[in-house]
Amino acid sequence: MTNGNSLDPWYDSYAQRTAGLSASEVRALFAVASRPEVVSLAGGMPYVSALPRELVTGSIDRVMTEDAAMALQYGGGQGLRSLREHIVDVMSLEGIRASAEDVVVTTGSQHALDLVTRLFIDPGDVVLAESPSYVGAIGVFRSYQAETVHVTTDEHGLVPEALREAIANLRTQGKRIKFLYTIPNFHNPAGVTMSRERRIEVLDICRSNGILVLEDNPYGLLWFDEPAPQAIRSIDDEGVVYLGSFSKTLAPGFRVGWALAPHAIREKLVLANESAVLAPNSFGQYVVNAYLDAADWKGQVDTFRGLYAERRDAMMAALGEFLPDLSWTKPNGGFFVWLTLPDSLDSKGMLPRAVKELVAYTPGTAFYADGRGGGNIRLSFCYPTPDQIRVGVKRLATVINDELELLETFGHSTRPSAVTESRSTVVAPPPNIS
Repeated sequence: MTNGNSLDPWYDSYAQRTAGLSASEVRALFAVASRPEVVSLAGGMPYVSALPRELVTGSIDRVMTEDAAMALQYGGGQGLRSLREHIVDVMSLEGIRASAEDVVVTTGSQHALDLVTRLFIDPGDVVLAESPSYVGAIGVFRSYQAETVHVTTDEHGLVPEALREAIANLRTQGKRIKFLYTIPNFHNPAGVTMSRERRIEVLDICRSNGILVLEDNPYGLLWFDEPAPQAIRSIDDEGVVYLGSFSKTLAPGFRVGWALAPHAIREKLVLANESAVLAPNSFGQYVVNAYLDAADWKGQVDTFRGLYAERRDAMMAALGEFLPDLSWTKPNGGFFVWLTLPDSLDSKGMLPRAVKELVAYTPGTAFYADGRGGGNIRLSFCYPTPDQIRVGVKRLATVINDELELLETFGHSTRPSAVTESRSTVVAPPPNIS
């Protein structure tokens, strides 16, 4: 064979950008983690069983009784008007004042992220992102041949001075920075929340440098002890594109998300949406709209909030009991905890042993574009029960302690040197802080 390879005869015909397509480490875990005997602390799947079935079936019945002809038909590229009005009400809970005219409904917020990246990125452009950052975003940026540059993050979110330094260094190299991607609330994977003071400062830095802010906020309403600061978009309606989703506060199966954008960007988003999918999921939009019309959706968000807070507390207690010498973040909302390992351990290399011990997690390397993260683990507390969380952390502790015993015996690190040299920059609080 002169072209392609023995496994794929079309290998030489693919576009160059397909080199950026790679299997997600999170997705690769699903097949293993779905086995009933494995406690999965890996995937960020919402606990949809807490959503009363009658709320969904009632919404579907109303759609099929009252709006079937429209719900089963193609829709507009911007999305259902009445749903966009509901979305404006949802965003108002985080201080955002907006018009339904500037909302574009998408097939989940991941689709919105893809559309924005498609509009702004040329090969070689730079996207600034927190260190670490959402694996799905990194994959999108890579697929459009962007360079992702991570910016230091600590327990209060993105560090403004590190952002200034990164921008200055990139400008010195002659590189074009297109936008800053941030998850300010209950960050995925770090679990931290950006302070209000930093939100203002980060926005000012981006404004002064002509850099768009892409604010991704799927978890903002799922706070535990106190609400997060108001959205960055509430401060500036021209320099921020805001992404939202019903996947965490209703159910991901509907695949309904949105982008709120300045008017000119919104126009291009609608065109890009129509080019990509012709129209977002009409039936899903109508069902979500019916749910928001009739259900006590704020009360249901409160139910989710209480459930996830209980599971967060179970995670904190289990870590304190079984891994007291390590450190981790304490999230005030969302789904995730960021665990820091001893210097000698490699989270990716340790994963097969963990699965053998019937516990799954996501290695920190999934959340970096540059190979970092070997010293960290993302633990998800949203799906397993509190009892399962305790069992899972106990099993994880067994794996970590066994790995440390091996190191004491044989005296060398399990982590590749490149990973060892590039540790996570998230500063976790001491393990005894409750």
